[in-house]
Parts: sequence; C-alpha cells; structure tokens
Amino acid sequence: MPIPSRAALVEHLVRTRIAGDVATPRDNNLSHYRKLANGDRHYWLGLELGDRWTDEQDVLAVMAERCGVNDDPAHRAGQDTIDPELTVDALDRAAARLRKAAAGKQRVLFATGHPGALLDVHSRTAAALRGAGCDIVRIPGGLTADEGYVVQFADVAVFERGATLWHTHSPEPMNAILDRLDVQPDLVVADHGWAGRAGQRGIDSIGYADCNDPALFIGEAEGTMQVTIPLDDHVLDPRFYEPMTEYLLDAAGLL
Repeated sequence: MPIPSRAALVEHLVRTRIAGDVATPRDNNLSHYRKLANGDRHYWLGLELGDRWTDEQDVLAVMAERCGVNDDPAHRAGQDTIDPELTVDALDRAAARLRKAAAGKQRVLFATGHPGALLDVHSRTAAALRGAGCDIVRIPGGLTADEGYVVQFADVAVFERGATLWHTHSPEPMNAILDRLDVQPDLVVADHGWAGRAGQRGIDSIGYADCNDPALFIGEAEGTMQVTIPLDDHVLDPRFYEPMTEYLLDAAGLL
C-alpha cells in the first residue's frame, strides 16, 4: 500500500468517516460528557478524574479543542464532527513516541476494546516495533476479568467471553495483565479502559478514542495519557484504517 501524504490521509479520513462528519450523533456525545461529569466511572475509562471535571461544559471545551467536536453548547442533536487535522496531528505525536520506543528497544504492550475495528491497527504496529527490536509483551495465560478471559491474538490483548471477542470499555482487563506481569511495559498502545488504566498506573500510554469517549482526551490534557488520537473507532470496514496505519508507521520510521 502506498504511504499517503498528510493531505491524502486527511481526504481519506473524511471520505471514510473516520473523521469529519462522523456517525456518532451529537446527543450521544453530550450524554457521555454529562455522565463523565456526573461521576459515572464507566465513562472515566480507567482514569481517576476526582472532582476536577464536574462541569459538562468544561468537558465539551476539551473535546472541541482536542477532538474537533462542535463547540456550541446549544447544538444538542444531529451531526457532530472530528477534525481530521487533529487526528493527523495526534498520529504525528504518537509516531514520535513509537520512534522513541524503537530507538530504545522498549517493552510495549498492545490491547484493544474494539477488536472488530482496531485489532489490525494494533497488530500491524506491534509487528513493526518487533521488527525494530522492541520486546512486544506476551501476556500471562489464564487471566480473567469481568466474568470473561483476557487473551491475546496477533500480539494484541483482547477480552473474550463465550468464544467471542467483546467490545469493552472496562479497565479491569488491563488491571489483570499489569498485576501479573513481572516487568511492566515501557509503553502501552491501546484504547478505551485499557489505555486509560495503563496511563493511570504511570505507564506511557497512547490511546485511540472516539468523540463520545472524552476521558482519554482529558487524560492527555492532564498529562496522564501521552497521546490520544481522535477517530471514529468502528467504521464500516476495518480496512479503512490501513492508510492511517501506514502513515503512522512511516512517520515513526518503522517502514
């Protein structure tokens, strides 16, 4: 696959609705911002936000700045957006951290709560870092969390229950991994509660996040997350993420 230029990637993100006019509706975004502000820990994605974000409008302001949602509090329903320029900016920041990992041959853990969409993004990144000499974490066997199992496919930790890989926002699978590792990772690349909990536990963490998942953006604003990459985290075809992954790996010097 040819490596896209920045302009070509921006066009691709908008065309495939990874960014631009995304499928996640405005009312869903605002509902999640409100629940985070009201202290619903499900929406904290493994971070400890205390009483610092109790105003829904403060959450909206962060999301407008770091994700590119509409900043008008009177816009309550209909279309919402992710700024593709912010997506690429975040990919560039993530690439710088991946380059550092490769230079230091660091120990890196990959995990996803969105296996139906982002598994290949993480797996491809893991393979590139392994090729650069990094130690890709192999998780211990027999891990359980949330009445299911924490397993690993193609170097990526996932949550499994009933012979099915599950979409999960929970931080508990990440807790299960980190509690059993003898040596902690230098870097985690993940999403949802997997990324948030790693950052909360003091590990450098890169996370992909949708516009209805404000916690990871707040985590980057506060310095708990290294990088949060805004994107629709489950578009129609997982292959739509391939140009984005190629751009990331090229920017990191991994191709």
